[in-house]
Amino acid sequence: MDKKLFKEQLLRELYEPYRKCMKCPLATQGRTTVVFGEGNADADLMIIGEGPGRDEDAQGRPFVGRSGQLLTRTLQALGQSRENVFITNIVKCRPPENRVPTDQESATCKQLLLAKQIKIVQPALICTLGSTALRHLINEEVKITSMRGKIIDKDDLRLFPTYHPAFILRNPGQLPIFTDDLRHAIELAKKLKAK
Repeated sequence: MDKKLFKEQLLRELYEPYRKCMKCPLATQGRTTVVFGEGNADADLMIIGEGPGRDEDAQGRPFVGRSGQLLTRTLQALGQSRENVFITNIVKCRPPENRVPTDQESATCKQLLLAKQIKIVQPALICTLGSTALRHLINEEVKITSMRGKIIDKDDLRLFPTYHPAFILRNPGQLPIFTDDLRHAIELAKKLKAK
């Protein structure tokens, strides 16, 4: 079996028991859909955000609202399609009012799903969007302004943090930095995968 098809099968098998997940408080706080993630199961680059918003919860797909549209446009402008990367979030269920996921919620989802997604996809590089995604992956308090654009190696993961697209929507002057960060992440992931 083709490696990509095999990984797609492994992801489907991973998701099946959690389609109606009740393992953390988010399950009972208004979630409609568990948003697992999507894209190339054998991607060089994995993009990880904070959690699904209203549009993502309704459609069952990550990054499809205004932030996701900005991410998609930026990737396309760099010659990269969403289908060639793997996109997911720290938590797979929408936090109420789009609040930041709690440590318990993110730890539960990381253990049950995210860590296993990373192990299956085996990306050369993970681009984290915003401080929340980075903080929950490295288990340290972080300031995205000082960490963005730098490679971080932690627990066998190679991370490359940048701003969250929602921040860019509020601060459009930072779009060139966000675009440069994504360009660097795409190029670095290709180089690392080629090694």
